[in-house]
This record gives sequence, structure tokens and C-alpha cells, in this order.
Amino acid sequence: MAAPKKGRRPAGGQSRPGRALALILIAMVALTGGMFWSGHTTPRLGIDLAGGTSITLKAKADPGQESAVNETNMNTAVGIIERRVNGLGVSEAEVQTQGRENIIVNIPKGTNEKQAREQVGTTAQLYFRPVLAVAAAEQPAPDASSSASPKPTASGSAAPKPTASGATADKGKSTATPTATASTQGRAVTEALKAPSPTPTGSSSPKASTTPKPTETGDPATNALQQKFAALNCLDPKQRSAAGQGVKPTDTTVACGKNAIGQWEKYLLGPAEVDGKDVDDAQGVFDQQRGMWIVNMEFTGSGAKKFQKITSKLSTQSEPQNQFAIVLDGEVVSAPSVRTVLSANAEISGSFNQQSAQDLGNILSYGALPLSFDTQSVDTVTAALGGEQLQAGLIAGAIGLALVIIYLVVYYRGLSLIAILSLGVSALLTYVIMALLGPAIGFALNLPAVCGAIVAIGITADSFIVYFERIRDEIREGRTMRPAVERAWPRARRTILVSDFVSFLAAAVLFLVTVGKVQGFAFTLGLTTVLDVVVVFLFTKPVMTLLARTTFFGNGHKWSGLDPKRLGAKPPLRRSRRTSAPAGPVDPKEA
Repeated sequence: MAAPKKGRRPAGGQSRPGRALALILIAMVALTGGMFWSGHTTPRLGIDLAGGTSITLKAKADPGQESAVNETNMNTAVGIIERRVNGLGVSEAEVQTQGRENIIVNIPKGTNEKQAREQVGTTAQLYFRPVLAVAAAEQPAPDASSSASPKPTASGSAAPKPTASGATADKGKSTATPTATASTQGRAVTEALKAPSPTPTGSSSPKASTTPKPTETGDPATNALQQKFAALNCLDPKQRSAAGQGVKPTDTTVACGKNAIGQWEKYLLGPAEVDGKDVDDAQGVFDQQRGMWIVNMEFTGSGAKKFQKITSKLSTQSEPQNQFAIVLDGEVVSAPSVRTVLSANAEISGSFNQQSAQDLGNILSYGALPLSFDTQSVDTVTAALGGEQLQAGLIAGAIGLALVIIYLVVYYRGLSLIAILSLGVSALLTYVIMALLGPAIGFALNLPAVCGAIVAIGITADSFIVYFERIRDEIREGRTMRPAVERAWPRARRTILVSDFVSFLAAAVLFLVTVGKVQGFAFTLGLTTVLDVVVVFLFTKPVMTLLARTTFFGNGHKWSGLDPKRLGAKPPLRRSRRTSAPAGPVDPKEA
């Protein structure tokens, strides 16, 4: 009979359970330390548990476009608003339609709640329009009958104008934007109405005789727009908000905006060449060289071509016709000058601080709303009802956990200690990870998520029961404790993996096909299922291996839950040796 090879482990054996226990202990210490280091020692709570704000938005259509308020545009708006608020880290925000014209936004209480409230109804209609003329905020139209020649005047200061995508203004001279005179205004409006692209308008004439009246263009539409531009007072908030409303992207329009030093100016703008849909990504960043906050934008493939086309035209113009205005919801947020042809990206610079730059980048990244919205109401939601439901849920969970522990103690006796310790490790890991996921990905614990955690108690206990029953089966076959623990593990491992895979697959499908609070249930169920596998492999099995070496479990004490007599074990199978003794006396002849 060949001797067994040294160092060979039995099937399914684990020679060093201490390694697995050390690994899970290090993970628990690291995660717990990270939780205390981050300062978030409790999970973030959803609106049903922590309260928050409920905002009601009512859709409105521009005159003549009443059909725009339809189901398709409302659903699109819901998706964009949801991405905006969750992009700010306000997870578990609920966005849903109510009736035909209303959208309800429920925002959980949190650090970014105020920002989310400001952004939910922002339309974010973004257009890049060529600048045809610029004037001071309340400059009146020049009187053509005056004998004095109107001279170009600065728009308020000699502060340099912002430039597009890093292009710098000329140093050593003032780059203040000249105010358009009557000649400049009239010719710019006329050219804009004739063609969609900007053309040089020339400079204001120094002679009074060459300065035509603003109304002598012969085109009523041109005259009306010119008069609107001349009469616009950007210091009046009502005129500012109404300046660019209801204007089509293909129309020439007027708008208001602040210059680099924060003074209001009025703009005469040509048709839009690029819009917000052509922006692929936008991000508010701090420019170290200039010491200011800007918004960097990256264009899509088609948007880059459009932007290259407009900048190639504007780069050959003189101020202010070499500027393009970045118009957001009818207001000029920046009007950089173009010194070179650009295509891939651009920047928006102006009087931004960190919050306004990051807010604008977030809005542009997730797109413009297809409709305009009025805020109908902003209500504070209390957590009183959710707190009562949470208390009831926790009581139900405690009762269920107590029943599971009682069953384990009565049926498995000593083995119940291993199951209880494993449940404790699983609960600790679940709590710590949930607390860390709050600041990391915006995870918020709501009532369905609590239900998912309660359901996970049964899933975790089921894995222990599978392993314990496999060990008992081996003992019933006549094997001693230590071989039974190792031989039972491969069979139990397969069953546990298959069962947890099915549970995780169900949770993943539920998470993908549902929205809102149901996703919280699915996420928690999937997380606890993964942790079940980790705990069984790195804690339950190693602890079982170590306890099998003790006298209490190894000898099958009656309170260990592995008593061979109580389990009805068969006696060990022993092979009988063959005997070679003769059946009778030996014949001398044969000898």
C-alpha cells in the first residue's frame, strides 16, 4: 500500500484558515477607519426618512407653440432634471410628472439641496450667437439730426474682454468694446437680416453727413429691431428678462449681459450658429493663470465643425464683430473675442465664482430642457411619517432576526454561535459600506432599502444552513468532525454560489428596469448578497475549520449540534482482512 504524499490536502480542504480571517479583519478595520475618517458615521437618509423639499413646476410654451407641452417633452424634461439633481450628489431625488403640465421634484435634505432647488427649473437654452453691436446698458439711440458727430465711446471701462478658448487680448492697449453708433447699428441689423452669418459692418463715420438715420433702412423688420435695441434698458430687470424671450434661434435678437467688470451691456446678436445640443461635456474649473473660475466645454463631432465654421468667420472681423455671445436662457453670460480658429473646445469666462461655474457646467453637461417652467410651489416635507414607518420596519426586522436566532439555537445548538457571529459581521460590513456610499456615490437609505436589508437576513442565514446540513450529512455517513467539515465545503460552496447568483441577478434586473425608491430595494439586496458570499468564504468557513479542531465540536458534544448519536450516524466502515488459513488438514502427499 503506497504511503500518502506529504503536503497533500483533502478535497475542499483549507490548510490555513487564519489567512482568510486576517483578510476579512483587515477589510473591516480599513472600512470602519475610513468611515470615521470621512466624518460620515451614519448612512444618508432619503426624503421619506430625513425630509426635504418638494417643488412643483408648471410647463409653459412660447406663444404660438402651445403644442410643445406634450408627453414626449415632459418625459424628456423629467429625465434631464433627474440627471441634474443627481449630478449634484442629491441621490434618491424623485422626479415625476403630475397631470399634463406639472412636474413634481422631491429633493432629500442635504448639503446640495439649495443648489438643486435653483437648477431644477432652469431651462438652460444655450446658443452661440455672433455679436453685431454692443452698447452701454441704457444708452439712447443717437440723434441723427444733431450736427455733432457721434464718437465711439467705451462700454463702461477699459477692462479687457474675455477671449475664446485661451485666446488672449492684446496687451498694452485698451480693449474696451466700442459703443455702436447709429451707422453701425443700422448696417449691422440690415446685414443680419439678409444673411445668417456675420459680415463686417465697418466703423462709425466721423462725419455727421455720412451717418444715416436709424429708420432709413427701408425694411420695417430691421427698423423695429433697431429701435428695440436702441430703447433697451438693461438696468431694468423686467426689460432684461423679456429681451430674448420667444425668439427663434434663426432670428436676429437683442439681449443683455454683464461685461468683465460686472457692468450691464446690451447686445445686438445674429442668428445662432451653435446650440447647447452640440456641447458634449462642460465643467467648471479654476484657471490658475488668470486666477478666475471658468467653464470649459467640449463639443460633439458636428458641434466642433459648426464652432470651427463660426470662429473662422469671426477671427477676420474687428471688434465687436469678432465676438460671439454665449447666450443662456436669453441672457449673455459671456462674449469672448475670437483671435484664431477654434473647433474642439471653448470656454465661458466672466464674473463666475466656484458655485456658479460648477452649476453652469452641470446644467450644460446634462442638456437643456425642451420647455420653460414656472415654479408653482416649494414645500418642506417632514420626516414624521417616514420616521414612524422606519420604526415599524426596524421592529419587524428585530422580530424576524430574533426568530431566526431562536430557530438556530434550538435546532443547531452550538453551531448557532457561528451563524450569529457571521450575521454580526455581515451587518457591520453592510452598515459601514452604506455609510461610505453616501458621500461617495450619493446613496441614500430609504424605506425600500431598509426592507432589502431585512430580506437579506434570510438570504445570509440560508447560506449557513446549507453548509451546516452538508456537514451533518457527512457525519451521518460515519465520518469524524474534521474530515466532515472539509468534505462538506465543496458541495455547500456550489449550492451557496448558485443561490446567491440567482438572488444577485434578480436584484440587478430589478435595479435596471425600475426607477425611484424601488432601485433602493434592489441596490441593498444586491449589496447584501455580495457580502453574503464574502462572509461565508472568509469568515464562516475558516471559523468552522478552527472550531472543528476543538474538543467540544471535534468529539461531537451533545450541545455542539453535531452529536453523531443524535444525528443517527452509521458506524465507520472498516475493510475486513483476507485470511489464508487452510480449511482442513494438509495431505502429506500434497505437501
